[in-house]
Amino acid sequence: MTYERDNIRRMQGYVWGEQPTDTDTCKLNTNENPYPPSPAVQTTLASFDTGTLRTYPQPTADALRTALAKYHGLGRENVIVANGGDEGLRMAITTFVEPGSPLGTAQPTYSLYPVLAQVHDAPVAESELTDEWLPPPDFARRMNAAGAQLTCLPNPHAPSGCLFDAGYVRDLAGELDGVLLIDEAYVDFVDPGLNYDAVGLLDSIDNLLILRSFSKGYSLAGLRLGYVLGQAGLIEPMLTKTRDSYNVNEFGQGLGLAAFLDRGHAENTWAAVRGARDRLADQLAALGFSAPPSQANFLLAQAPARSSLTARDIYLALKERGILVRYFDAPRLKDKLRITIGTPEQNSRLVAALTALLT
Repeated sequence: MTYERDNIRRMQGYVWGEQPTDTDTCKLNTNENPYPPSPAVQTTLASFDTGTLRTYPQPTADALRTALAKYHGLGRENVIVANGGDEGLRMAITTFVEPGSPLGTAQPTYSLYPVLAQVHDAPVAESELTDEWLPPPDFARRMNAAGAQLTCLPNPHAPSGCLFDAGYVRDLAGELDGVLLIDEAYVDFVDPGLNYDAVGLLDSIDNLLILRSFSKGYSLAGLRLGYVLGQAGLIEPMLTKTRDSYNVNEFGQGLGLAAFLDRGHAENTWAAVRGARDRLADQLAALGFSAPPSQANFLLAQAPARSSLTARDIYLALKERGILVRYFDAPRLKDKLRITIGTPEQNSRLVAALTALLT
């Protein structure tokens, strides 16, 4: 006898990256920031009054919402804080997608999107990305034809790291019949010289949501904290109807605010990651790997054609040497490895191991 819903029984759950239990493993498989969070986080944690834990936290994380709104030039009504970016995705699907109606996305993409859709009993309308890892020219037409009520696209794209500009976001939102959610989990690592800014579109576009995360840029993956920006007409039903009660705990609100107010520390880590990303891309190219230009904190590296080792072989050989990278046994990804940018020491260890394997 089984009691689970039919759609839950048929689905496969989200598969997370391996989590080592030892400190010697070189962990380059889950796209964390390799540097610790702001010292202000430690200071805030050390001064935390545990007596406050007997009462519920502020329900809507208003202090953090206010700081986020001020920074982005928005009103507090344009911000909702979530228990990780993944909860932001769940709230958007629950709020805007009728069960049985499609969620739109492009493939390959963040593998949680279809999982959340299946939990919601919503089919997924997919469109294959171009060779440049961009949505096809008729992407909006395909999503509209499928009846997608919400379309989710990561930008920078996961798992390639490629970025499309804000003009594309503006045009796509204008063409879609439903809501467009741009998942900017990795936006903090975008080269500032590109002047990418989709938040500035929110004043004039009423069907656009922008998802941000504290996990990557602020080195708080273990805290689970994110937020969503949009016009008040989109944020209000999420905030007052589909958000879990007291969804962000007291620690999350306080530590997130401390990290956000010390953006200078975070920005230094972003710059360090960008520099390391460029150096690692060059080192991998010298070994015969090829990777699209990444604006995230990872590289999607295609295994060298000259080697007899497949991407899976390399992944397993690195794992034996205590180095974890991400391998996806999926179309368009089977010959590639997604490699998180680590510290200089971690990157050097990776390059040394690859050199030994491939030369």
